Amino acid sequence: MIELTRLNGTKFVVNSDHIETVEERPDTVITMLNGHKYNVKESTEEIISAIQTFRRHCSKPIITE
Repeated sequence: MIELTRLNGTKFVVNSDHIETVEERPDTVITMLNGHKYNVKESTEEIISAIQTFRRHCSKPIITE
C-alpha cells in the first residue's frame, strides 16, 4: 500500500499492485485496474519511488531471535 494525496489535501492509500497507469496531464491521474481514477498531488516519479520503497520493505527478511 502506498499513501497518496488528493488535490484537496486529504490522504488515502492504494494497493500499488492494482495500479494500471499513472499519467501527468498536468495533474497526476492514477487509473486502477477496476477503472477508478484518482487525481493526486504526487508526481509520477514520486509514485514510482513510493512503490519501489514499499516493495523493498515487503521483501526484507524478517529476523527473529
